[in-house]
Formats: sequence, structure tokens, C-alpha cells
Amino acid sequence: QVQLVESGGGLVQTGDSLSLSCAASGRTFSINYMGWFRQAPAQGREFVATNGWSGGLTYYAASVKGRFTISRDNAKNTVYLQMNNLKPVDTSVYYCAARSSVWLSMAEGEYDYWGQGTQVTVSS
Repeated sequence: QVQLVESGGGLVQTGDSLSLSCAASGRTFSINYMGWFRQAPAQGREFVATNGWSGGLTYYAASVKGRFTISRDNAKNTVYLQMNNLKPVDTSVYYCAARSSVWLSMAEGEYDYWGQGTQVTVSS
């Protein structure tokens, strides 16, 4: 099993920046990809970004590309999401997820482990 704990959410204004962290523990050797998803009220969970745990491919949703950056610190078993130029439409609960497969995926159902989520609210 892998445990994921997100942190760093909060309330910011339009144009501000915020950094989220996700600390992984347990069988982290089984992780090949880490991803970030988000879910706004009354909406489904949406893919944000993914990154290979040992390097390799990185992919972003079109809605965040150029504003968000996913990165990782393998020594700390932590993945980050740096969010710049935030907009009210970015308001969501942000979830960290881990995938054991060696193949990159943007599908929610193809991630094996999930964190509890952290709220990001962007005011106009």
C-alpha cells in the first residue's frame, strides 16, 4: 500500500501563486507515476498533471499548461504542484494520486492510490 498526504491548499486571490505538496509513504518503490487531479463542486474529477516518479514523461491538462508545474523530490518521496497566475476557475479540491503502471495515464480510474485532497480557493 501507498499512503499519500497533500498539503498547501488555501485561499488566494486571482493572479496569486500557490504550491501544493504530496508526501508518499509505504511501498513507494511500486510507484511509477504521480498525478494531480482536481474536483470542483458538483463536477467530476479532472486531470491536472502527471509526472514519472523516476523521471520521464510529464503531461499537463491544456487548462493549466504554462501556469502549473509538477515536480518531485525522490529523496523526500514528495511531489509538488506549483500553481501560478491562479484564476477563479482553478477553485477545486486538489488530489494527489499514484500509479503503479509504467504507462502514463490521465484517467482517474487508472490511478491506484489517492490522497485525501486539499482545498484551493481563488477569489476574484
